[in-house]
Amino acid sequence: MEPGGVADSLLSGACVLFTLAMYSTGLSDLRHMRMTRSVDNVQFLPFLTTDINNLSWLSYGALKGDGILIFVNATGAVLQTLYILVYVHYCPRKAKIIQTKSTQRLSFPLTIATLLTSASWTLYGFQLGDPYIMVPNLPGILTSLVRLWLFWKYSQGPDRNYQLLQT
Repeated sequence: MEPGGVADSLLSGACVLFTLAMYSTGLSDLRHMRMTRSVDNVQFLPFLTTDINNLSWLSYGALKGDGILIFVNATGAVLQTLYILVYVHYCPRKAKIIQTKSTQRLSFPLTIATLLTSASWTLYGFQLGDPYIMVPNLPGILTSLVRLWLFWKYSQGPDRNYQLLQT
């Protein structure tokens, strides 16, 4: 397949679409924090790790001169930084996370978006023969599959029940 062909355009378009969709899943958390003026049921760590990841990929994209990597990761870094700032604004100092056998604190849309994004970037890296794109996305696939298993194993209760994962 020649570089710049239709398949390349479709795959890079899928990468951009899935990545931007993944970053936008935080908008519902942002809305929740603003409406409730609290960080109840919102996780901080995904915002932080995604922001660090975006900044790393942005640096790589700039070094490589890849406009797709630059665009999606600059967008992601801006959104994740916004989510972090809102979280810090509404986070009480004494907040504690209680570990339970419940997936109520996990985001199902983020899990699906991460799986699609990581898989598409892995394929993009594979197609380019670039292990620096392919390999870092493999953990995203693995952790998404683990989270899907957790959604299947531990129900979220009647208010957030995902029928597709129930047997």
